[in-house]
Order: sequence, then structure tokens, then C-alpha cells
Amino acid sequence: MSQYLLILCNCPDAQSAEKITEALLSRQLVACVNQLAPVQSSYRWQGKIEHSTELQLQLKAPKWNFNAIEQAITAIHPYDVPEIIALPLEQLNPAYANWIDEVTLRA
Repeated sequence: MSQYLLILCNCPDAQSAEKITEALLSRQLVACVNQLAPVQSSYRWQGKIEHSTELQLQLKAPKWNFNAIEQAITAIHPYDVPEIIALPLEQLNPAYANWIDEVTLRA
């Protein structure tokens, strides 16, 4: 079982994406955050189909920090129901895994 996660989180704008990025990095909950180019999202919300432009964050983190990461994102994310999806990183370069361990603190 993997000790590391790739966590995906969509944000409505660059300001909220940066706020989440800074909070997670400053608390050393994650090792790296990639802010991807805007994507067009379509979804059902409160009985209607919605369309919006969002930015996706890709977070690399140790699995043991997931609960703290989820709480931190939920506390500052502007959405009522933030999208937080965690995928195990099954194949990871050992040097990269060591770097993740060095730059993150156990929450």
C-alpha cells in the first residue's frame, strides 16, 4: 500500500487556489502543489446543471497528512462542498519519496 498521495482539488479562481496553496505549504502538510491551467467544468448543483471555469490543484503529500490536508482545504475553500480526491501514488521514485518526507511535517 502506498504511503504517498496525489490529491486533486478544484478551485473557482486563482485567488482561492493561491490561498489554499500557501496555507498547505506554509504548514508543511504537502511537498508540492501544481496549479494547472483553467478547465471548463460542468456539474449538477442544487438541481441545476452548472458550467464554470476552475483551476485544478495537484498536491503531493504523505498519506498520513490527508486528514489535516482535507481539514485545511475545507476551512478556507469557498465552495460549500469542495472537491478533494486522493489517489495513491503506487510507483514513486525513491529520491522523490525521500524529498516528500523531508519537506513535510507529520500533522
